[in-house]
Amino acid sequence: MTIRDSMAQFDGARFVNASFRGATLRFSDVRGMLMRGVDLDGLDIDSHDLFFGRLIVNGVDVVPLVDAELDRQFPGRELQKARTPEGLRNGWCAVQSAWRVMVTDTPQNMVDAHVEDEWSLAETLRHLILASDAWLRKGVLRLDRPFHEIGLAFTGAKEAGFDMSAFRDGVPTYEEILDVRADRQRQVTEFLATATPAVLDEERSNPWGGDDWTPTVGDCVRVILEEEWAHLRYIERDLIQLGRPSSTEPGSPSS
Repeated sequence: MTIRDSMAQFDGARFVNASFRGATLRFSDVRGMLMRGVDLDGLDIDSHDLFFGRLIVNGVDVVPLVDAELDRQFPGRELQKARTPEGLRNGWCAVQSAWRVMVTDTPQNMVDAHVEDEWSLAETLRHLILASDAWLRKGVLRLDRPFHEIGLAFTGAKEAGFDMSAFRDGVPTYEEILDVRADRQRQVTEFLATATPAVLDEERSNPWGGDDWTPTVGDCVRVILEEEWAHLRYIERDLIQLGRPSSTEPGSPSS
């Protein structure tokens, strides 16, 4: 059973002696949900927005603990919050090094493999192309035509009114994806090489529109780093599930 488009259907609802065993919630609003006396064995939560709020387990906000553990698992991830040009440069180098391991160690026959409702490695790289186009080429550099046609927009972009005319139909080859990805990585590297504190403090418009947030150049770079680390974790998680050895555990091929 799949229930869609019912955002307000359960607001304020109370479930007692109910079973949600094996259920899946995707793109759903569970803010303020209260659970008492529940069986949580095997509960799996993954939220990109986790670090913008609180998650209380037995009276303890576990968000800082999760953040610290991810920093331990992914050395250099903590630099996604850096405020200086040097810190952001080092953070970019760290995440690109981790991505080189991921791409190098993933067998060719797994680049298009994916678990249900998630992106493959090839699709993930296409999304990161779009992320750098949005936040560097459009957000920071303010180019007139920032998007490459093989970029992959976030889920629900078309429904949210995002102009998809810049992107072509059809699936690019993995070789083309790697070529464009390398070009976008180079552009970020070159920008950071000459970035100064004054440049990082300059204000920009939100590349996705809206006037509720006016990011600085530094904010835009930090979003790129957050995207890079988050999607590295997602694809690492999914490829392990599909049988690929972890790149972050001792004994892995590139550790």
